[in-house]
Amino acid sequence: MRMRLIPDDTNINFFKFASVTFGGSMVLLVLSIVAFMTFGLNYGIDFRGGTTIRTESTQPVDVSAYRTALEALELGDVSITEVFDPTFRADQFVASVRIQAQDDAESVAQSTIDSVRTALQTVDPEVDFTSVESVGPKVSGELIRSAVFAVIGALSAIIIYIWLRFEWQFAVGGIVALVHDIGLTIGLFSLLQIRFDLAIIAALLTIVGYSINDTVVVFDRVRENLRKYKVMPLVDVLNLSANETLARTMMTSGTTLLALVALLALGGDVIRGFVFAITWGIIVGTYSSIYVAKNVVLMLGVKRDWSKKNPATGGRYADIEDS
Repeated sequence: MRMRLIPDDTNINFFKFASVTFGGSMVLLVLSIVAFMTFGLNYGIDFRGGTTIRTESTQPVDVSAYRTALEALELGDVSITEVFDPTFRADQFVASVRIQAQDDAESVAQSTIDSVRTALQTVDPEVDFTSVESVGPKVSGELIRSAVFAVIGALSAIIIYIWLRFEWQFAVGGIVALVHDIGLTIGLFSLLQIRFDLAIIAALLTIVGYSINDTVVVFDRVRENLRKYKVMPLVDVLNLSANETLARTMMTSGTTLLALVALLALGGDVIRGFVFAITWGIIVGTYSSIYVAKNVVLMLGVKRDWSKKNPATGGRYADIEDS
């Protein structure tokens, strides 16, 4: 006997509290925009500019000890990661120390680098700096533009895909859900001032892919039910489709969240922002697939008559107003 977390025959009215679920989502989206305009984002080194120092030692890297040693220097955003490579010797331990630009300077001053060297040598006297590279404001600006273009490009491609696979009403519903997911994620990062770097951009693109996948599953069932129940009101078709895919949605999201919570608790500081963004994104993405995307489709309406095909549209079903 299989264990079922969600029964197959649920009959939940997802539109019963639409003014709270959908309306509340739109309010939160507006508040997220206000938070972004008010507080801004806590940009990391990727977007602010700064210096990356590559260290090498014969002693194992203690990231927490490195970070504690550098806190007294008050350098602002400092990221420390251990570097692994199969070509390293058994006694070769490498770390990457990234320091944000100080006072809008093109790079970190030599005196600051010397202070960092001295601080790290208190932890490991054998530590050596094998390379020092700087990221200036110009490169940081290009990274910001590239990140924005990447997100916009992904959203545009998704709009076209949904439009071609379904109808324009579904495309609008899908894109509203994606804007909702990204907007709430950015708003949360603005409010909490969590470091925002290229890893978070990767998380946003992951959220976009996960969310639209969940939305497409619901939309695909809607399309099937529109053909199956030709006279059923659209609101009932949308409710039926959401209930039929609910078990799949919750199981997929639940198992993914189990892995993410483990990473959030045990993954360490290096990936915590990335994992937090994806964890939050999956929660709001699952919510938007049920309470945002199909609400937009209901408001726009769907034309259908699944009883015959229209040769003029290349075999697609003819569009006749739903009674």
